[in-house]
Amino acid sequence: MFTGIITDIGTIRKAEQRGDLRAEIACSYDMDSVDIGASIACSGVCLTVVSKTADSFIIDISAESLSRTATGLFVEGNRLNLERALKIGDELGGHIVTGHVDGVGTVVSVEPQGDSRKITIRAPKALAPFIAPKGSITLDGISLTVNTVDDETGGTALFTINIIPHTAEMTTFSTIAAGRQLNIEIDVLARYLQRMQAARG
Repeated sequence: MFTGIITDIGTIRKAEQRGDLRAEIACSYDMDSVDIGASIACSGVCLTVVSKTADSFIIDISAESLSRTATGLFVEGNRLNLERALKIGDELGGHIVTGHVDGVGTVVSVEPQGDSRKITIRAPKALAPFIAPKGSITLDGISLTVNTVDDETGGTALFTINIIPHTAEMTTFSTIAAGRQLNIEIDVLARYLQRMQAARG
């Protein structure tokens, strides 16, 4: 379980295709405090530490995980938003995040708005009904608040968020641009509501 509050930016030092894709991620975490088998959210994807060095951890990414996440995310040199798993007693500064990606969205535009940036994202048809104004959403592992939602013909939706300078500085959104794919996790409450409605029907 996570909160969507990013605590480090990692860089993929090495990526190697084996049975699964194995990646080594350099980071600034105190690796003595990271156990083998620990969960770390990597740009919104909950992954398991299988090995580590003094300044990096190694993860295996299955074909299933790769098929459900943003294209080209796990390649050498790419930067990832990192968050370690929530511990009992930790402050819940964002919202409840599972690290299970529901789908992939695409950045349509990035516009300055005061000191912040307004980002418009297109959500796929399968996720559009679960995105609501002033609701929570996780994008590449970052807990954010939806500003507006506009439904499109065909069932997709355009929604907007605002990124303040601090969030941009502390995440990979410092380089966000139109065309970029983003991992989307909808609010866990919306996921349960959808299941309840389906069971009633």
